[in-house]
This record gives sequence, C-alpha cells and structure tokens, in this order.
Amino acid sequence: MSAIRHVAVIDIGKTNAKVALVDLATLSEAALRRRANAPVRQAPYPHHDVEALWVFILDSLAALNREQRIDAISITTHGATGVLVDASGELVLPVLDYEFDGPDELAEGYGAIRPPFAETGTPRLPLGLNLGAQFFWQQQSFPTEFARAAAMLMYPQYWALRLTGIVANEVTSLGCHTDLWNPWTGDFSALVDRLGWRDLMAPVRPARDRLGSILPALAERIGLDPQTPVFCGLHDSNASLLPHLLSDAPPFSVVSTGTWVVSMAVGGKAVALDPARDTLVNVNALGNPVPSARFMGGREFSLLTEGSAQNWNDSDVTAVLARKTLLLPSIQQGSGPFPHHTAAWRKGEAIPPGQRFAAISFYLALMTAICLDLIGGDGPTTVEGPFARNQLFTRMLAARTGRAVIASEAATGTSIGAALLASDQGAAHGKGQTQEPPADPAWAEYARAWRAAVEAIG
Repeated sequence: MSAIRHVAVIDIGKTNAKVALVDLATLSEAALRRRANAPVRQAPYPHHDVEALWVFILDSLAALNREQRIDAISITTHGATGVLVDASGELVLPVLDYEFDGPDELAEGYGAIRPPFAETGTPRLPLGLNLGAQFFWQQQSFPTEFARAAAMLMYPQYWALRLTGIVANEVTSLGCHTDLWNPWTGDFSALVDRLGWRDLMAPVRPARDRLGSILPALAERIGLDPQTPVFCGLHDSNASLLPHLLSDAPPFSVVSTGTWVVSMAVGGKAVALDPARDTLVNVNALGNPVPSARFMGGREFSLLTEGSAQNWNDSDVTAVLARKTLLLPSIQQGSGPFPHHTAAWRKGEAIPPGQRFAAISFYLALMTAICLDLIGGDGPTTVEGPFARNQLFTRMLAARTGRAVIASEAATGTSIGAALLASDQGAAHGKGQTQEPPADPAWAEYARAWRAAVEAIG
C-alpha cells in the first residue's frame, strides 16, 4: 500500500459510538458516522450490544470508504470493559456493562484479594468500574462459561480481534482502574496471578503496533484493499492525551470530556493521590504512568440539561455571577472528587433557562479544576471533546486555575489521537485550537465562592 493518510477510527464511547475518517495530513476529521450506544438490559445481565455495534462499524467503514479510500483502521473505546472469548474468538459471556451493580454482590470477597492502591494506582470503585471485579463476579457467577474462556481481552482489542483474527492486549486499557496492571513495573498485578488469570491474558502489544491486515471476507464486504492494516488501539482518554505527548513540552494537562471527564497531568506538581476522591494512575500510550482524576461530567450534564434549552446570553452570565447562583456536587453519586456529597442548588430557585445553563457549565468547570488540583496539574490545560465547545466551561476553568486553557476544535479528540497510532510522524497539534482570554475578576470571585461552599459542607 502507499503511505497512510486517511485513517478510519472506530471510537466506541459509553454514550455514543462513532466511526471517523481522519486525515493525517491536516489532523482533521474528514467525515464522521455516529449512533447512540445503549446497553441491552436483558439476561443474564446488562451488556453491550456488540452485534449491533459490529453492523454499525462495518456499514460505516463501507460508507466512508466510498467517499475516500481508507488507508488504515485504528480503534479506541471507553475503559472498564473487558471481553472473554473462547479459542475460536467467540464470546463466552456477554460484554458486561460497567454500570451494572452485580459485582457489588461480591464486594467483600473481592476487596479481600484485590491489590492495594500503592501497587496498581487503582482506587476501589463501585459497580463494575474495576474490571477485575467484573471478571471476578463472572468467574464466581458463571463458572461453566468462564471455564471456556481462552483469552481475556480489553475492549479495543476485542474489536481488533474481530477485524484481524489476532488476539492482543494493550496497556492504556489494562491500566485504566482495572486492578489488573502494575504501572510501576509494567506487568500484570498480583491479582492476575492470585486468581490464575495470567495464562488467559492475551499478549500485551504496544498501542501503535500494526496487528495485521483486515480479514479478507471483511475487506470484500467493506470494499477495502485486503492489505489495509489494523492498529492495536487504545483507551479513549489516552487517545486524547497522545497528540500532546508527541508535541507538547511538560508541564501540561489534558481534560478529555465525554460521558466521563478525565483530567490527566503530565510533568505536574508532586502530590499524593487520594483514592477516596477518584484519583488514579492511568498508563499512557508510551507505557508511562499518568496521575489522573475523573468524574462523570458528561452524564451529569445530560441529566441536568435534558429537555431544557442550552442557550445563554451575557445578561444570564452576569446575573449568575452577581447573584452567586451555585450548583454544588455531586449529581452522579459514587465517583468523582466528592463521591458522597448530595447535589444542592444555592440561590438557584426558578432561574431562567439561560442562567441555569450558565450555572451548570460553571459547576462542571469547577469540578474539573478540583480534579486538576488533586493530581498536581500545571501548565496549560487543553480541553478535548464536547466540553471544548462550551465557552462558559473553558472560561471558568481558566478563571479558577489561573492558567491558560486551550479548547480543541476537533469534533472528537479521541479520534485524532487514535489515528496518530498509524502515523510515523509526531503530532503538529497547534492547529484548530482557541485559547481563552484572561477572565474578568468576577469569574474568579465566583470560583472562590463555589469552593468555599463546597469546603463548608465537608
């Protein structure tokens, strides 16, 4: 094949699934296909509809290839998701939805065997947010099916398997609050050996590895060159981080926004991470530990704005700042920097929709700033994903941190990062971005009022 320029990126988020065609010459998305991604709430437990996603992926690849020849395929997905397959690559159990509370049934037993935070950088999380807890629950609850498993795969590599027939794993997903990986040694954690899973773990390959060519039958169905390469793939927040690792000088921070808002600090201040506040150690695409913190900001935004207008004007902002209309954490319980706080409004009674939207945007920015504080964030902060288009969010984040905030203009920053796996070049990541100007002092005063209110409730 000729040099790779157009990369089709399969981007499976928790809320939406996308297939984007990325032009490596301009680091821009030439085309995009999108669909909602909701779990199937049927027996034996809530699970991902991988067959519907598979049809969407193949149809999208075929449509994009008719518009512009696809030179390569890369993959990125949300974390906290793993797959058990048999020797033929078929599922032995449905792919569990991490918001299912079944793993909590065995929380005491799992808690007794999971490694400490110091070993894995993984906090103990509820539901199935620790992938090790998912696998443990499946092994205990479905022993016959689990015994048929020939390989444990992370979610991006499951799709790589379906495209190439090759089994693999990769560190960004293994290191995403799974309890399965030790980021300091670059090896599986004690939990994997304790439960006898090491032989089930597919070989670990770098995210940038060219696993192989697309399977011939799929190439024919989609209309691709049968030599089209498929790259190993990576976790979505780390896909957002990768362009900056390749081009930016530390210190800097990246905030990846979607269902989760994940803040990552590179070369930041030395801090002691607090696992009780949803801080953790991610592993980036180069294999290095990255202090991180997160909260379910995209989900909170959807819950708060559902059915309401998202328009605002300057008078709405002025009113919110002057009145100190505050939304306090947390809308989504059980995760984030305030996992046990109950959300509350201050001076938010019967406010117009524009003011409500402004206060919600400020809340999300201030929660993000707390996350950056917790991980020692320093230097400029780049916001990737949907929140980058919310000027109220980016301006308040700049006002609160006192540092430059850069809003990425890419529709899906994860897709750009995943596409770079197929590139031999570094990232020229200065294009397509806007930087927030210094904020009016009233914005910083509002941020101080919000933080004081949060500290007062403990």
